[in-house]
Amino acid sequence: MRGPSLVLSMLFLLILVLFIESSKSRSLLDQEKAAINPVLGSEQEVSCIGCVLIVSMVEQLAQIHNSSTREAMERLCSYLPEEGGIRGICCLIADIFGADLIKLLTLSLKADVICYAVKLCKSEPLQPVCHLYEKPVMGLKRSIKQAEKIVRKSNYMQNYEILSGVFLKICSLPLFRTICKTIDSSEPAEDYDKDNFSVFPSLRGYHWRGKDCNDINNSIYPGRSPKDWDSLQDSNCNGIWGFDPEDGIPYEKKFCAGTDSKGIIILGDSAAAHFHIPPEWLTPMTLSKNSFSNLALAISNELDWPQFSMYTGFQNSTIGGWTQSLYLRLRDWNRCNHRDYQNIARNGGSSGNLHSYLTSMARNQQLDKPAIVFYAMIGNDVCNPSVDTLKSMTTPKEMRTNVLKELKYLDMNLPKGSHVILVSLADGRFLWNTLHDRYHPLGQLNKDITYEQFYGFLSCVKTNPCEGWMNKNETLRNLTTERAEQLSRVLQDITTTEKFSNFQLSYYENLYQKVSAKWEHFGGNPWDLLEPVDGFHPNQIASAVGADLIWEETILKQPEIFGKQNPFNQEIIKRFGDQGGH
Repeated sequence: MRGPSLVLSMLFLLILVLFIESSKSRSLLDQEKAAINPVLGSEQEVSCIGCVLIVSMVEQLAQIHNSSTREAMERLCSYLPEEGGIRGICCLIADIFGADLIKLLTLSLKADVICYAVKLCKSEPLQPVCHLYEKPVMGLKRSIKQAEKIVRKSNYMQNYEILSGVFLKICSLPLFRTICKTIDSSEPAEDYDKDNFSVFPSLRGYHWRGKDCNDINNSIYPGRSPKDWDSLQDSNCNGIWGFDPEDGIPYEKKFCAGTDSKGIIILGDSAAAHFHIPPEWLTPMTLSKNSFSNLALAISNELDWPQFSMYTGFQNSTIGGWTQSLYLRLRDWNRCNHRDYQNIARNGGSSGNLHSYLTSMARNQQLDKPAIVFYAMIGNDVCNPSVDTLKSMTTPKEMRTNVLKELKYLDMNLPKGSHVILVSLADGRFLWNTLHDRYHPLGQLNKDITYEQFYGFLSCVKTNPCEGWMNKNETLRNLTTERAEQLSRVLQDITTTEKFSNFQLSYYENLYQKVSAKWEHFGGNPWDLLEPVDGFHPNQIASAVGADLIWEETILKQPEIFGKQNPFNQEIIKRFGDQGGH
């Protein structure tokens, strides 16, 4: 599903957001690219969201610590890491905007009013003035005009020029390069390397696909069929190699031959990549230096956490819940499958743009093992920020064309004996029904921001990642689900009518309805399954429960997909231990 537009509005990216205002307007081509870009709406819209979030944080920190606004700003900056100059930039921004914020917050004005006063939010003629908080008693426009009188002498153009120079310097740093490319629409949002098996975890390294065990030799990588049964070296990185000195039989042949070993590949969106903004980043009551300890990792992984995800997770979760994945289940089922996983998912992925990164899938039809490929575009074909959201949704005809194109590509690249599972779209009415009257993390201190307000603010500034479902209009929510069901029926129909040479096609439906039912059966609450910051994505618990559900149902109904359980698993563990870890 789509990484919401507030992604770059988080604390660590305020340093980027504030100077976008001075950049040139987008061309028509740029706007077209933005339509499939998971992160941004227009520059002004994002700067507005970023400002409102940060000013809210400063206001609450002052309240919590009974301190002045200046002390709250200094406290916030002190929590940010020094890496990449983030703390220093925060201090620079505090110097530029601090005096005005102090004046305005002293008057007990809310963050949305303040951000209009300092021109980081702008109202267009004949358009509503967007607000996150309840409207002031004197009215929103009148409050903004009074605030503007206080700060009208500030030279914001000069400030933007200063910050723009800092922005260019930051974007030259490897840590921020990918994020900055999403802002500059003349650059591709992400770089995909078809053979990017790596010894490094992030930047599309082994958090995303199996860790390379020989980074120098390109013929050695996870997922390939063993060369000469790996009697002399580990050619597929599953940790099994050498030969038994008693009988001279290679261990790979002894333990893996005929066991139907194969790998997991996910083609998906931000839910499959496991998008997550840590709620501690936006919860002033618990904010500390430790809150941002995972900041660099989060940025380098595009705010995704594939190492904990439903399909390819392998590390113990550090973001709540627990880790369970189809890869882990398949690895435990057959230890010869160690390291054979690829997470080919991206924020904003849909049937319409999958081909732009599908080619990064690494599978050689002649040299590699079969694969189990999950196609899981669960939302973005109906989710978009457009005011006329229904018009911007994928049609059933487009869905069929898109999916058949990708399946034909898979048929030309997957080894014979593979499986492809099409996953139905979600029913996103669950979002509003579950969260609308609950408090967003930013509103928990003063009980003043519900998800209904949060969704409404995003809609007003035209950055709502799913206008059709994150909306108080019940009719629109139902129509969005109706289109999602139509697209799911296309997937189901393709499964029953199309045949392919190198893989069998299957269909899996109603995943998240099943997850919700199972979790509630365990006594859990439905809101436990959703990301609290964006109020949109399935979270760590939902991913773990979902992995078990898919595994158990598939083993029961279609056991041939995952293959036979390896009878030599315990011998492999005894001989090779953790097989080299991950």
